[in-house]
Amino acid sequence: MLDQPPGALVATATNRTNPERSFGEEVRSLRLGDGDIFRGEGILAVTKALLQSGVAYVGGYQGAPVSHLVDVLVESQDLLDELGVHLETCTNEASAAAMLGASINYPIRGCVTWKSIVGTNVAADGLSNLASPGVIGGALIVVGEDYGEGASIIQERAHAYAMKSSIWLMDPRPNLPTMVRCVEQAFELSEASNTPVMMELRIRACHVTGEFPAKDNVAPAISRNHRLAEPAAHNYDRISHPPSTYVHEKLKVDVRQPAAQRFIVERGLNELLPGEREDLGIIVQGGIANVLLRGLSRLGLGDQLGGVSVPTLVLNVTYPLVPEQIADFCKGKRAVLVVEEGGPDYIEQAIHALLRKKDVDTRIHGKDVLQMAGEYTAEVVTEGLLKFFAQTANDIDLSRPRQALDAVRVGRLEAQKLLGGPLPLRPPGFCVGCPERPVFSAIKLLERDVGKVHISSDIGCHSFATLAPFHLGNSILGFGMSLASAAAVAPVMQKRTISVMGDGGFWHNGLLSGVASSMFNRGDRVLVIMKNGYTSATGAQFIPNTAGNRRDGETTSDIASTLSAMGVTWLRTIRTYNVGTMLQTLRDAMSSAHKGLKVIVADGECQLARQRRIRPEIAAQLKRGERVVRTRYGVDDEVCTGDHSCIRLSGCPSLVVKPSPDPLRMDPVASVNNGCVGCGLCGEVADAAVLCPSFYRAEIVQNPTWWDRLVWRVRERVIGLFQPRVAEPT
Repeated sequence: MLDQPPGALVATATNRTNPERSFGEEVRSLRLGDGDIFRGEGILAVTKALLQSGVAYVGGYQGAPVSHLVDVLVESQDLLDELGVHLETCTNEASAAAMLGASINYPIRGCVTWKSIVGTNVAADGLSNLASPGVIGGALIVVGEDYGEGASIIQERAHAYAMKSSIWLMDPRPNLPTMVRCVEQAFELSEASNTPVMMELRIRACHVTGEFPAKDNVAPAISRNHRLAEPAAHNYDRISHPPSTYVHEKLKVDVRQPAAQRFIVERGLNELLPGEREDLGIIVQGGIANVLLRGLSRLGLGDQLGGVSVPTLVLNVTYPLVPEQIADFCKGKRAVLVVEEGGPDYIEQAIHALLRKKDVDTRIHGKDVLQMAGEYTAEVVTEGLLKFFAQTANDIDLSRPRQALDAVRVGRLEAQKLLGGPLPLRPPGFCVGCPERPVFSAIKLLERDVGKVHISSDIGCHSFATLAPFHLGNSILGFGMSLASAAAVAPVMQKRTISVMGDGGFWHNGLLSGVASSMFNRGDRVLVIMKNGYTSATGAQFIPNTAGNRRDGETTSDIASTLSAMGVTWLRTIRTYNVGTMLQTLRDAMSSAHKGLKVIVADGECQLARQRRIRPEIAAQLKRGERVVRTRYGVDDEVCTGDHSCIRLSGCPSLVVKPSPDPLRMDPVASVNNGCVGCGLCGEVADAAVLCPSFYRAEIVQNPTWWDRLVWRVRERVIGLFQPRVAEPT
């Protein structure tokens, strides 16, 4: 979705990280100043707006759709050093939220970011204790409102946290100038009301493209380059502890919220789109305003650039609402539609309440014509608009747009008839060569021996094992929570339970919530830690056990050493691709006489990161004319029986089927396509599961030496002598 008219210039974003991806173009755009035009994605525009606002510190935990905010700043260390901005890559969202404590006592601006709602859940304790005393320096929380069909998390909203803790919530319209202005105004709103501000950005807002006039970056007055000589004087009123907290609550209601409401009106943070239809109105969250405009455009009642026939109030600040502003908008209107994505309908209920208090009798529609749950796509909103206008404006002829929507539905039904049913689902899965896939192949083989095992899954790439072809996993309760989620299951099971956790989840929450708790309670469980070296599911960001970090090449922490220090004595580190060894280790863990925690560290670098790392190296070697050897695997068509157990136990996307070349065999045979990265899993599974010996390993030599050529010729002739000739079909 573009926030610019057709033909507007937009930037194309790269998608690489250091050294696996590179944000070189994005980093350069952060240096733009007065007179320059910034072009790019929404989340990058927010990052630029932070620097223009004089932010002194930034922290965060990676997670879609806001990961790029920290990722780009990691590669902008030179710029941050020049400005004196401190960047903290946090181990979890709670540590990020706690960073904002700097703004409680000091007039410095700070921003932290994470994926919502799960990130806000983790940060909730810090946010409550931050909101209680309030801040004197601007404090901004940017949350990725990962909601709808594009989400990878539970379907909830951050709105409840804002209301619970009296944190002001901004939901800017997905338009780069609007988003940048909201970032700049968020710091001022925070300072004017001594309250932290939360800004939620949906996927469509983070990835909308457009342009805005850039400003010079502002070096903060207090920073790493200009340090404070003395700490703030002790003031118990600034500490979230009784009896101060009783005063804090009263200040929230009597002072801070009225100050925020005055600021919202005076600065015009909420936008009024005028329309000639004075008897009707629409109130919409800023984050889905573009979707609403598209729906009105489909009905011939507006355009996607902001022109509307029905007056529309765009709430770029969804909490707190300003009672006078809402009442003034609704006065004199027969009906107003509230377009609020997700449930509960916090905004709609609040509008009902404040209109009754203001004695305004305008009829409010919302969830009666729009669905309560689910993402508000253009189609969903258009359907809701049709229902709203059908009940409130019979003079508007909507027959043609309704016919157009009906035609779309008929077309879909016809397509389903031709296909014999709906299109099959295409759930996500492990990448080609993923080092986590062999572990689940080993677990499936283990269950052949010991029967079904209760498996506690976790957030991360390994959660894909809950899908086909593995179907392994009984619960997912939070990032790094798999071992803790087996605490009450393990004591009532005859067999030991298995918990699967990534190294990112281990450092995020699993070390204390899982390992320390299990050790303290003498838990007799099995834990498998996927050590792939990154938080891979969010874009391969560095974590404590990554081989190197964002500052230098030093690895800061080691999982095995940490576990040993915690008192874990049954500890094995296994290369993930050794399926046979992994299977035997799992058997040992399930049958061991050891009654404590048993940990298997499954060691294998993320294949995506590995390929990004080695491909430039291989290209450079080939350019220099050096010898390069690559490993590939294949299936012997004449040996393959067409049983396909290898596919059911592996599920690798590069392992496919093709018609058998033998006319006497009807079943298709397995085949390895060109996506193969040479990890060897297919052969390992075939060996560990005692399947047919149809897999072979081949080495592809580029820039071969004279010796390679000689050996090849000799082998070719010897094989030719013993290989029977197959008659060509006539």
